[in-house]
Amino acid sequence: MKHSQRSRNADNKTDRSVQKQCAVCCRPFSWRKKWERCWEEVRYCSRRCRSQRNRVMDEEK
Repeated sequence: MKHSQRSRNADNKTDRSVQKQCAVCCRPFSWRKKWERCWEEVRYCSRRCRSQRNRVMDEEK
């Protein structure tokens, strides 16, 4: 998600209703409390997808 596309609410915190798409499985996932401080960097919906990221990148080559 690009910086200009981020949704913000009045107190400048990330809007919790925003969804992202997982870079591996392409499924949508929502904001979670544990991602509160790093939501901008979150790219994967689960540990499983994060561990499979290299396989997906190899298939794209």
